[in-house]
Amino acid sequence: MTTSMNETERKYEAASGTNLPELSHVPGVAAEAGPEQLDLEAVYFDTDDLRLARAGLTLRRRTGGDDAGWHLKLPKVNDTREELRLPLGRATKKPPKDLASLVRVHTRGADLGPVAQIHTSRKRWQLVDSDGQLLVEVVDDVVTAQTMGSSTTINTWREIEVELGESGTPDLLDTVEERLGDAGIHRSSSSSKLAQLLGDRIGEKPKTPKAGRKATAGDVVLAYLHEQTAALKHHDPRVRRQEHDAVHQMRIATRRMRSALQAFGKVVDRDRTRELTDELKWVSNALGQSRDLEVLRMRFEDAMHELEPEIVLGDVAARLTRYFAPLEAKAHKDSIAALDSPRYFELLDGIDRLLADPPLTELAGEPARDVLPGLITKAYRRLEERTEHALELDAGNDRDLALHDCRKSAKRLRYATEVSGPVFGKAAKSYRKQAKEVQTLLGEHQDAYVARPVLRHLGAGDENGFTFGVLHGRETAIMRRTEERYPKLWANLGKPKF
Repeated sequence: MTTSMNETERKYEAASGTNLPELSHVPGVAAEAGPEQLDLEAVYFDTDDLRLARAGLTLRRRTGGDDAGWHLKLPKVNDTREELRLPLGRATKKPPKDLASLVRVHTRGADLGPVAQIHTSRKRWQLVDSDGQLLVEVVDDVVTAQTMGSSTTINTWREIEVELGESGTPDLLDTVEERLGDAGIHRSSSSSKLAQLLGDRIGEKPKTPKAGRKATAGDVVLAYLHEQTAALKHHDPRVRRQEHDAVHQMRIATRRMRSALQAFGKVVDRDRTRELTDELKWVSNALGQSRDLEVLRMRFEDAMHELEPEIVLGDVAARLTRYFAPLEAKAHKDSIAALDSPRYFELLDGIDRLLADPPLTELAGEPARDVLPGLITKAYRRLEERTEHALELDAGNDRDLALHDCRKSAKRLRYATEVSGPVFGKAAKSYRKQAKEVQTLLGEHQDAYVARPVLRHLGAGDENGFTFGVLHGRETAIMRRTEERYPKLWANLGKPKF
């Protein structure tokens, strides 16, 4: 069974003759335990072209110490990484499938093999508070490492690691860092032992365009695309692990990317990205069934809890579980099948190619403050046309469908405005918020529209039929209420003024 924990640590370089400073007198530290001697052996796995290392991930099989096993480290924020662990087991030549599946957004079908072997001779100290709770763990490592494969490099160095304990605070890490600095021990330029060993083989991290008030239109759009690509790759393993809200967040990343490419097709050549946006739509739809079922189930559960007890006839909660559990299980299975498919891997390759060599137009070199407003206004005009059409229709299915089109246009307008945030600051933030209110209202209408046929199905010939009928009526009322509110909300939005 996979276990997960967050690891917050900092690495430091130390010359061979440098002594560690006294740390037992750091404020808040009551006692120091150690040093404890440990010998650790680890084999690191990656693709031949080091895709995991380039993405800042490490996958290893470690023996020795109190955390022997398979470890996968995923970057989070600042000094923190999530570490996933599995017992050693019998496998030594290939990583366990449970961990290998979590890095497919990077490996994309390429084999994982041993790329490095690292031996660590470790001295460990633990700093604790007056209750004996761990504040900080400090280790002094002498590392002997060698690459594996067609060429072998052997290297030896010393490094210091400081890891935050369960009762420690980031401020304590800062204090320890000050003490180390006074002793001539400073932050390492490498994020991990593997990165230290591989060095230039990993290559430089691609430069991300900077977005700001004086940036070009191309840089602003590309910076946004880089951001959403990072989000997509971050949430991929979370979807595979069925973490809460992961599917939703991954779909948002794909939709934001797609909307940006559509809205700013005169900056990033639309004809060159059309196939990519089609594939982004495909993967969003592939995840959609799982997300739609989750939204419906939570919607019905919340609505049921708001009803007066005497209206809830029979075990409605059990009926919802029986209905949704198998559907959600199948939807998740289908989603993972899509994420494991060659089609998805080709999409990821296409995104990487786009960012590495973007098809920018001449307009991309112009100041963003001059280019973006007109393109955002174009997105507004699209919403305006759809809204005028929807409001001319009588209440009914045609109008419901037309309002759904309005919602999609409102979403594109919101994301287009979001792209311009670094350029127009508070004005863009305010207008994006208004566009989101329009999208949210229309989303409530669409959710109610989708919910009603499911409630009819659940209530037909069932002992809980009365309760599901009440919920059906509630959804109908929501639809009518949102239709009444929309004209005023639309009028208040107005044309963007940047």
